[in-house]
Amino acid sequence: MIGRLSGRIDYRASDHVLLDVGGVGYVVFVSERTLAALPGTGEAASLYTDLLVREDLLQLFGFMTPVELEWHRLLMGVQGIGARASMAILGTLGPDALARAIALGDWASIRAAPGVGPKIAQRVVNELKGKVPDMMVMQVGAPLESDTGSDVGSITEPVLGAAWQAEALSALQNLGYAPGEASTAVAEAAGMTEGADTATLIREALKRLAPKA
Repeated sequence: MIGRLSGRIDYRASDHVLLDVGGVGYVVFVSERTLAALPGTGEAASLYTDLLVREDLLQLFGFMTPVELEWHRLLMGVQGIGARASMAILGTLGPDALARAIALGDWASIRAAPGVGPKIAQRVVNELKGKVPDMMVMQVGAPLESDTGSDVGSITEPVLGAAWQAEALSALQNLGYAPGEASTAVAEAAGMTEGADTATLIREALKRLAPKA
């Protein structure tokens, strides 16, 4: 598996780039958003990649961040979503807006991607809404113990709890929630789920923030 490539952009096309890595040219398909973020021809670039393998085809798809790559893999797991549709969704929304749309049940935003119909958009929301908390944890960064190199047991519970709540609050604000409502939802989630980590707090807070039927 080719997970990441770093090299020089040999040329740019409408939906892919040729990345020269040590004299070997890799054709890497990218979204419009990624293409716009990449440097010009002849400049150095790095892309996280996913390899699509079929009987008669090998294709590399490139992404600017690991989070975007993971969203691509999740989208590819939804029935009716192929690599092209996934790239269209990520190119239209980006990982942050996609997470926000799924969390809010806003399938119309997903439908705005070229080639994505209403049934597919609704399926993306229904099948991936449970993945948003874990993806938002990935977005805000690694857990406290990984950042410090300390064992969880050596950090007091109040300190861990405060750190997890801060991460959850940051993730919700990245989704577009106002600081006040996000803070209230996280506080309520923390009060109801003692010792909850970041992913659990996000999941419980999203339940409280979900539109009431």
